[in-house]
Amino acid sequence: MQPSLPLAGLNILVVDDDDDSRFYITTVLEADGANVMTVASVAAALELLSKLQPDICVCDIAMPGEDGYSLIRKVRRMQPDRVGKVPAIALTAYGDSEDQLRALEAGFQTHVAKPVDPGELVTIVADLVSTFQRV
Repeated sequence: MQPSLPLAGLNILVVDDDDDSRFYITTVLEADGANVMTVASVAAALELLSKLQPDICVCDIAMPGEDGYSLIRKVRRMQPDRVGKVPAIALTAYGDSEDQLRALEAGFQTHVAKPVDPGELVTIVADLVSTFQRV
């Protein structure tokens, strides 16, 4: 009997302007059972959010044009019964304590510095979704 995958059946939106980062994150999350949709910009993420209604969003901070802080602020202003309360992870190269605080204040539930270990990323996503399902 094969063990169940920790992210089986989860719909995850990944927002990152870097092709390699999107590929890496997608590969890690799909290997553990997630359905992953990726976009490269805030505008594309906002367009897709209401259609996809993801279980969780993993978002880069530094992107050209609008950044991840702008995205999460806009998401938090959306209807709470739809996508406004989607759990979100800031996955970024900006890893100091000020950056962590800024991400949390903007509306992310957690802040993870790149590069992230694949097992750690899966655990963080699974734990965050589990926390939100209990609420």
